[in-house]
Amino acid sequence: MPAPFRRYDLDWLRLICIAILLFYHTGMWFSTWDWHVKNNELNRAFDFWMVWLHPWRMPLLLFISGAGTYMALGKRTQKQFVVERFRKLFIPLLFGMFVVVPPQIYYEYINQYSNYWEFYKTVFHFKPYPGGSFSWHHLWFVLYLLIYSLALLPFLVYIRSERSLGFKEKARKWLSTAWGMLLIPSGFIFLTQLILRPFFPDELHNVTDVAYIVFYGCFFFFGTVFYSDPQLWQSVERNRNKLLIAAVLILIPFYGVFLHWHKMIDIGVMDPDILDLIFDISSIFLSWFTLMTVIGFGQHYLNKPNPILPYTNEGLYPFYILHQTVIIWLGFYICKLDWSIAAKFWSISLLTLIFCVAFYFLLIRPFNLMRLFFGVKPKE
Repeated sequence: MPAPFRRYDLDWLRLICIAILLFYHTGMWFSTWDWHVKNNELNRAFDFWMVWLHPWRMPLLLFISGAGTYMALGKRTQKQFVVERFRKLFIPLLFGMFVVVPPQIYYEYINQYSNYWEFYKTVFHFKPYPGGSFSWHHLWFVLYLLIYSLALLPFLVYIRSERSLGFKEKARKWLSTAWGMLLIPSGFIFLTQLILRPFFPDELHNVTDVAYIVFYGCFFFFGTVFYSDPQLWQSVERNRNKLLIAAVLILIPFYGVFLHWHKMIDIGVMDPDILDLIFDISSIFLSWFTLMTVIGFGQHYLNKPNPILPYTNEGLYPFYILHQTVIIWLGFYICKLDWSIAAKFWSISLLTLIFCVAFYFLLIRPFNLMRLFFGVKPKE
C-alpha cells in the first residue's frame, strides 16, 4: 500500500532538484570542466560546489521519480500505465530531440553555419552528436525514466500486490536501520559499477553506456522499494541525524582527493589511477548518503502543503525540458558582454527562470497540443 497521504516533501524536493539544475547548468558556463559552450573567463570556484552537487542531484530526482512511478501505477491498469508513460515521456522526448535540443548544438557549432535553418537541416541526417546534430542531450533523463518504467513494470506490479508482503518485510528488516539503509543500497550500487565499469569505461561521458544506465536505475529502483512500505519510508526520517553524519564524513575522502589531486601526484604520494579509484568510490557512496539525508530531512521539515505546489508540480517537467536550451541561448549572448562572472551567472539564472516560467504560463499551460509536447495532462 502507498503512503496514506500525499507526500508534500517529495513535491518540495522535486522543486529543489530543478532549482539545483538551473544553477548547476548555468555554472557549467564558468567552471573549468568541458561543456557545450563556455565563457571566455573560467573560475575554479564553481568546481568546488558543483563537484559536490554532481553525484547526488540526478540520483535524488530519479529516487523521487521511482516513488512517483509507484504511485502512478496505483491509479491505472498496466495498459493505461504504458499509454500514460508513452504520452508523458516518449512524446516529449521525441519533440525535445527535434525542437528543444537542436539550438544547444547550433550554439556550440554556430561558426560553421550562416544561420539556424542551415544548421537545422543537418538534424535530419540523424547523425549522432557530437559528430552530428542528432541528440537528446539533457533529455537523457526522460529516456531513462521511460526505460526504467517499462523494464521494471513487472516489479512495480509485484511490489504493489499482496504477493510482495514477504519481500517488504525482509526489506524493512534489513533497510530500516541507519547502517542498513546506508550500506546495503550503496553497496549494491557499488557492486554493479565494480562489475560493469571495466567493460564500459566511458560511462561518465556516454549516457548510453550500460554502467551509466544501471547506476541511475538503482536509485529509481530503491525509490520504489522505500516508498512502497510506509514503515520503511518513515524510518528514513527517524535516522536523519545519523544519515547526516555519514553524508558529512564521506566528504573527507571525496574532497581530500579533489582538492589535493595534483599535489599528491606531483610529490609522488599516490598513483593517478589510485586517486581516480578513491574518488569514484567515494562519489558513489556520497550519492547515496547525501540522497538519503535529503530525503530524511525533507520528510521532517517539508511535508507541508502550500498554494504554489499545484502550479509547480505541473510546471516543473516543462521547465526541465526547456531550461538547458534557454541557459545556452541566453548565455551565448550574455557571456559576450564585458561583465563580471557573478553578473553573468546571476543574469543567466534569473532570466532563464523568468523565460521558462513565462513560456509555460503563456504558451504551454493554455493549449492542449503544447501540453502534450511537454508531458502535461490535457485540460478537461
